[in-house]
Amino acid sequence: MSLFEDGRPFLHALPADDRRALLALGTPRGYAPGEVVLREHDRTTFVVAITSGWATISVETERGVRLILALRGAGEVVGDQAAVDHGSRSATVTALGRMEAVVVSGDRFRAYLAARPVATVLIMRQFSSRLRSSDGERRSLASEKVLQRLAARLVELAERTGHPAADGAITVDLPLPQHDIAAAVGSTREAVAKALRLLRGQGVVRTASRRFVVMDIGLLRLLAEGRATGEHIPARPATDPRD
Repeated sequence: MSLFEDGRPFLHALPADDRRALLALGTPRGYAPGEVVLREHDRTTFVVAITSGWATISVETERGVRLILALRGAGEVVGDQAAVDHGSRSATVTALGRMEAVVVSGDRFRAYLAARPVATVLIMRQFSSRLRSSDGERRSLASEKVLQRLAARLVELAERTGHPAADGAITVDLPLPQHDIAAAVGSTREAVAKALRLLRGQGVVRTASRRFVVMDIGLLRLLAEGRATGEHIPARPATDPRD
């Protein structure tokens, strides 16, 4: 499972001329933190090309629980599936912090793809990558415990958006509140809070308001891979008080 797409974002993978042509078709738009960009089940067909900031991709489960499937950042496009197949929106896209984007109508986006073979190939690869990711997400929800899924999410957030320090710690400033972390793990806020307490108690992570610091990325990877469990987390070496 992964919150992030593999490879270069769509806009960054486009040849420069193709990228400029696409952005010229749209209208720049800013989104406030928490603002809904696209809503699940809506019948709109416009495409949003993110130029800065982040967005969450989420769905409502049959039990009415919000599940975050992915994060999308600068260079990525959202809403392309509905633009291509005229179907309803498959997920809700919400700005995570301030986000800037260019909005392109569905008609213009389809005409753009018809005239730009490279862009069409990249969009098809994106469709395939997202389908594989959703398959992996279903397997993870069915087979992995909360601590393992949480560790996996924290590892990829640290590796993709974190800021390493000289002591090996990695700070992640992405504004994900605890209820969003729970939605990304696919569990309740209470269960995720319990898992976070365990990780904090073992010195694996430190948490603050909309920020966390990974103190031991190696151990967190072991937990994510299922090679360590909550009952058998190796103790971190005690810090020498003279240090």
